[in-house]
Amino acid sequence: MHRNARIVGNGEQTVVLSHGYGGSQSVWDNVVSRLTQRYQVLLFDWNFSGATDEYSGKPLELSKYSSFTAFADDLISLIDETNLDGVIFIGHSMSGMIGCIASVKRPDLFSHLVLIGASPRYLNSEGYEGGFERMEVEKMFVAIESNFQSWAQSFVTLAIGVNDPISIETFKRSFLQMRPDIALSVAKMIFLSDLRDVLGKVEVPCTIIQGTNDIVVPTSVARYIQHKMKGKAMVEIIRFDGHFPQLTAHQMLMEALDRVLAAVEVQKDGKVSSQEYVVNSGVLG
Repeated sequence: MHRNARIVGNGEQTVVLSHGYGGSQSVWDNVVSRLTQRYQVLLFDWNFSGATDEYSGKPLELSKYSSFTAFADDLISLIDETNLDGVIFIGHSMSGMIGCIASVKRPDLFSHLVLIGASPRYLNSEGYEGGFERMEVEKMFVAIESNFQSWAQSFVTLAIGVNDPISIETFKRSFLQMRPDIALSVAKMIFLSDLRDVLGKVEVPCTIIQGTNDIVVPTSVARYIQHKMKGKAMVEIIRFDGHFPQLTAHQMLMEALDRVLAAVEVQKDGKVSSQEYVVNSGVLG
């Protein structure tokens, strides 16, 4: 389930911000102030996040953390509970595919999907570059289980991808609040998943935002998603290092989002076509 849901900002259009593995809604702090100038923004924490009180005094149900469909159902429930529809969904990392599944189930709830560093499959297979070999992820699971704290410290630094102590500390604080057993369960769900068949069912227009040097997701995945989507899809390639543009390259991310949100207005008239943008790196925000 989702926790700590809140709506901030003003505007007729609602933007939903959905964080990824190990994070919390705090990863969006650098972009929320910009978005709330024009939009109503819905923020929340996933149940695995240490920012929630989900664990307090309750027996652990690992089955709740092992299904993308269960997360998609929770997302649908959240949007329904807040009496929203036609939202612009911005999902980072694992949340990208959660949004895709939810949009297939309830397309009426979504007007546009924005997938940031998303992937339908993280394992390499014949004719597909996911970024990881099976042996790599198995070693990762062993590391999480044997010494979560040590593994988390290393993973956070690699995922941030740049020498940015503030961003590293922000993400590390959130990441280390996860319970190790839940972290392992969610990691297995993510890295062993194969959701490629979902893409051909997604009819809601979509924009894929991808970094050029993402340790988690190769740029080829963004192009794969675009080509497999049933609905119209655009790709924004941003030149930055790491997996968290909302932390380390938020100015470039907002420039990309500004273009996407402007295109959504045009999309309402049925004029958006599949296209690709390349954004120069400039100064990392």
